[in-house]
Amino acid sequence: MDVDVDLGIPRGVLESLPDDDGTAEEDLRRAVAGYRRALEEGFEAAADEAEAASVAVDFLEYAEGRAETYDEFVPELRAWGQSPIYAIAWRDLYIELAGQVYEVDWLAERIDRERNYRLVDDGIRFGKD
Repeated sequence: MDVDVDLGIPRGVLESLPDDDGTAEEDLRRAVAGYRRALEEGFEAAADEAEAASVAVDFLEYAEGRAETYDEFVPELRAWGQSPIYAIAWRDLYIELAGQVYEVDWLAERIDRERNYRLVDDGIRFGKD
């Protein structure tokens, strides 16, 4: 299935990085290229829109989990007197990438269906595991 998802790094994320030797920006770019490639391969292997949505939801769950992890690092780093700027940049990147996947019109509706299906299929639980 041919789905065009153009993931990119928002300017605000890049501008939030400190002036260093460019390694942080390069790390972000490599990560986004890898996610784009993984999504494209998953979409190409999908037989229909439902399978493509499943690929997208897998990525969204991953990105949201990573954003949550980096968000938890921020106060911890501050407590230790360290700058959380890299954790903030990665957190913001994952949030933005998830939003970019949702911007594909037909995919957004399918994503919601897939998430609802997974919720029911997995069983509705209250609270965290």
